[in-house]
Amino acid sequence: MSCRLLMLVVTAILVLGSGSTLVRAEHEGKVQILLLGDSTTEGSVPRRHVPQGPHLEDVIRELLAAEKDLPPTNVINLGLSGEYIRRLLDSGRYEKAASKLPGIDYVLIRYGLNDNARRENLAENFPKDYHELIGRLKNDHPQATLVVMTVIPYGDEATSRRLNELNSQVAKAEDLLLFDIYPRYAEELKRGPDMLNYRRFPLEKIPENRREFVKPFVVPGQAPTVEVLDNRLDAHFGQLPGWFGDRHPNLAGYHVIGDETAKFLAPLIRAKFAR
Repeated sequence: MSCRLLMLVVTAILVLGSGSTLVRAEHEGKVQILLLGDSTTEGSVPRRHVPQGPHLEDVIRELLAAEKDLPPTNVINLGLSGEYIRRLLDSGRYEKAASKLPGIDYVLIRYGLNDNARRENLAENFPKDYHELIGRLKNDHPQATLVVMTVIPYGDEATSRRLNELNSQVAKAEDLLLFDIYPRYAEELKRGPDMLNYRRFPLEKIPENRREFVKPFVVPGQAPTVEVLDNRLDAHFGQLPGWFGDRHPNLAGYHVIGDETAKFLAPLIRAKFAR
């Protein structure tokens, strides 16, 4: 009899994001979905400002729950800001946080943005790193369906195209599903180029006579920043060079990613687990 039929409850404490937030993953006969990726998967800034969410994993889980013929799911978000595949493997975080998770059914992997910035000879090393990660996932989670994802629109279009061609090549070489999130996100951006990203801007670049005004939005630190998840301050600072420079998703952006992810996963889960 399988663990799913036994309804075995296993509690795993996982490090999410910077390590300050702990989430409990309960294996209760649910379909287990694991998200691996960088800051555009983690969503640390939206979590800081709206800790109650819903965040990416919540959106995916709740949308799948709305499909009444599907079994319940548990979505584990192990995205981490600044992460790239080599660091995930070499830091020991993969081994500690991901390798021993119980009963994983699907793993969605989205890397490339930081790999592009951190790895020399990207065309050779990124696929090499990816194949190593996939090999470890296949060994640790042999029953799981592994899915390679494309990056979302973030930098210039040429860089995104290059990264997504590499992602596609890896998926083809490994005979894995490719989940192309890029077109949906790009289409949504046509409604407004800055509607899906938050604003994060150095406080020192805010005019001095407006710094008291922005106090409620300041995140302290060695280099304090003004952070706002929406467009409410655009009227005051939208003319400042770089105000719209941060392209990380806000909550609206994660709803787009979550919605498209649920649409991708639903038929796969239905075919395998539908009641």
